[in-house]
Amino acid sequence: MVESRLRVIEGRAVPDLPAALDPWEFQALCVEAFVASWRARGFSPVTIENDTGLLERTLQALGRPAWDVTPEDIDRVVGGLAVDGRAPSTRRGYVQIFKGFHRFLQARKAVEIEVAFGIRLVCPVDEFNASRHVGDDSPALLPPPTPERVEEFFAFLKARIATARKYAPAARDYALFRTLYHAGLRSDEAARLDRPDVHFDRGPFGKLHVRFGKGAHTSGPRPRWVPMLDQLDLVLHWFLDDVRGKFPDSPSLFADESGGHLHQGTVRNRLRYLMELEGRPAADRFSPHALRRACATHNYERGVDLVAIQQLLGHWTVSSTMRYVRPSATFIEDAYRRAVTSTLSELTGEDRTS
Repeated sequence: MVESRLRVIEGRAVPDLPAALDPWEFQALCVEAFVASWRARGFSPVTIENDTGLLERTLQALGRPAWDVTPEDIDRVVGGLAVDGRAPSTRRGYVQIFKGFHRFLQARKAVEIEVAFGIRLVCPVDEFNASRHVGDDSPALLPPPTPERVEEFFAFLKARIATARKYAPAARDYALFRTLYHAGLRSDEAARLDRPDVHFDRGPFGKLHVRFGKGAHTSGPRPRWVPMLDQLDLVLHWFLDDVRGKFPDSPSLFADESGGHLHQGTVRNRLRYLMELEGRPAADRFSPHALRRACATHNYERGVDLVAIQQLLGHWTVSSTMRYVRPSATFIEDAYRRAVTSTLSELTGEDRTS
């Protein structure tokens, strides 16, 4: 018979904290640790900068340390954003960044918070105040711009190059937004491109090396190769040969006037400014992300395989890509007409497309 004995297992001591710990100073340290965890997971500097600013705005709006926040505080902040007319995505961003920070506190700082402030962490975001997610299949989501609308906008940008007060920024804008549309890039992905990321000799069309592709489930950057379709290679050849040299020398492809990378927000604001100059009604305006959705939709309508579009956009699953596709009102009729025409041509041996 084996004799059983008790063993002493060494445990962790309760953190030795100052007797009068300032809650705001402690929260600031927690925010720094939270941001450090993003760096450890490989998030891009632009993503970290944007999310840090969002977290700071959220905590400032709540007006109290995160462990003191109540469901009523969440109601107040999110409700105030709604009254101010802020978009559902903005309200959702405030809620999600706070939930992420609160989960971090529960995982890493719960013991310290309970010792210092006598509070056991319970997340104040519940089913009643969590911002409703308006999905891509919601009828409230506007369809992407039509091919005709996109071409009209590019024609405006092209004509503006000759008349703009500054040639280089106007030409850069034209190349940038053509890249967003033809390559289906996110604005952050395009802004982070460097000149060595353009490979004209790779594949039949040339390819862009998107090194800072968005990862899924907080996995960090997910690089991919994107072909330069619809003569995007010619646009970027022109841009590199005739335009890029007018900006300060630096690795960045679409540089700002100091030579640095454009900020994601600058891309969005620049597009808004250009569409205001164009003078079209509000219903005809679109966002940088709408150009990405237009890329998916227009390629799908042209008959490009859905899996190919998935690879182009860098989605993990085809289902994500399918949510981007918003066929036109006559998509069914057009597809039927093409199918019937093709079938009759095969049966009769005649070309009925002319």
